[in-house]
Amino acid sequence: MRYLRYMLQPTDMHFYEPRNGTGLPHDPFNSIVGPRPIGWISSRGANGGVNLAPYSFFNGFNYTPPIVGFASIGYKDTVRNIRETREFVWNLATRPLAEQMNASCAMVPPEVNEFELAGLTQVPSRLVSPPRVGESPVAFECRMTQSFQLQSADGAAIETWMTLGEVVAVHIDRSLIKDGVYDTAAARPILRGGGPADYFEISPELRFRMRRPG
Repeated sequence: MRYLRYMLQPTDMHFYEPRNGTGLPHDPFNSIVGPRPIGWISSRGANGGVNLAPYSFFNGFNYTPPIVGFASIGYKDTVRNIRETREFVWNLATRPLAEQMNASCAMVPPEVNEFELAGLTQVPSRLVSPPRVGESPVAFECRMTQSFQLQSADGAAIETWMTLGEVVAVHIDRSLIKDGVYDTAAARPILRGGGPADYFEISPELRFRMRRPG
């Protein structure tokens, strides 16, 4: 067993300190921490304007109550809207919606509606003001719980804002529920893989199962 552990250890490691640069043509951080689920966030500002934008620093952080969160590099329209109204919707980005998701990340003025820009349907939410993406098979209606600016290890403020929200309502296409269990792969979710343009799709043939010990 000791011999096996030794053989599995990498022997040629690329080392760098991020503050001094990576020594590589492209920063590998986004590729290593991945693939990452996409936070496709719809929001509405206090003036009524609607915004839709994808964020690759996104995930779920708690079961009860369910909490999701995303980080925005820069104080963007989405962050401002959510801070004003304390509501947002997460929409599942899928392979059939990949091009529309990509179109919604265009750098456009705040008055531009990304739903219209990407050719998507605004569907009213049940409990929050921002609309959900009608074409998306899953949506979480959320109410903001926290929004704060990130800091470096030395306490300096970073130009990145973290937003967390409690999921207060869920919409799921019934075709994705098999024998009472949500079928992750059937939705064909896409995930950000890092690199200049890499994405991945979850497919059934890549699934494996493990039971927790004890």
